[in-house]
Amino acid sequence: MRLNEQQANSLYGQDVKDRSGSKIGSVGQIWADAAGEPTWVSVKTGLMGHKESMAPLEKARITDGGLAVDYDKSTVKDAPAVDAGTDQPLNTDQIEQLYAHYRLTPQAPPKADRGRAPAAGEDLVRSEERLRVGTESQPAGAARLRKYVVTEDVHTTVPVEHDEVRVEREPIAARDARGMRADIGEAEQEMTLRAERPVVGKETVPVERVHLAKEEVVEEQPIDDQIRRERVDADIPERSRRRR
Repeated sequence: MRLNEQQANSLYGQDVKDRSGSKIGSVGQIWADAAGEPTWVSVKTGLMGHKESMAPLEKARITDGGLAVDYDKSTVKDAPAVDAGTDQPLNTDQIEQLYAHYRLTPQAPPKADRGRAPAAGEDLVRSEERLRVGTESQPAGAARLRKYVVTEDVHTTVPVEHDEVRVEREPIAARDARGMRADIGEAEQEMTLRAERPVVGKETVPVERVHLAKEEVVEEQPIDDQIRRERVDADIPERSRRRR
């Protein structure tokens, strides 16, 4: 199936159905061959989390319900997968695995093209590669809060009261003795004494709220790669060179 750019762009997010009409998933990404022809799509099946199964566009067709491929659901779900949302080109090993899985005949690689000679008066176009650097989000671990109980010794003091007894003696003056009864014999006097003792109790009170918070930190990360560029050398006969 040959697709133009508009048709290919319209496939993103569309349902993908197998040869019987059963839904497999939805279109994630689209890959083109060396000639720029859309050749493969990734299918979000919902079963592999961060992976998407690959399916060929060969013999596929666009329908009102989305994209219909010429394979059954299990074949697509068991196909080699790529990371969800990736924009990396397929390498040779991946392509070979896909052709083997779908039992397709690999396409012959395009012959090296030295470029056609420009016509008289036509400009020579020099091209070069540019790096397209982006980012993708991926899991980087998990942070957890865990609450547990520890025992620690506490030393403190508490003031306690108690009664202490002393004997007070007060002489009786002669003038005061007239009205008092004087008895000789045994007698006793009793006084109730009070003393406090420490009492320890415990209570549980909330003292702090603890929660996890995250913030995005931007840092520069170096990227090293190689790009190709064309150079143009002029081969001009000596007598035709411009003299300055």
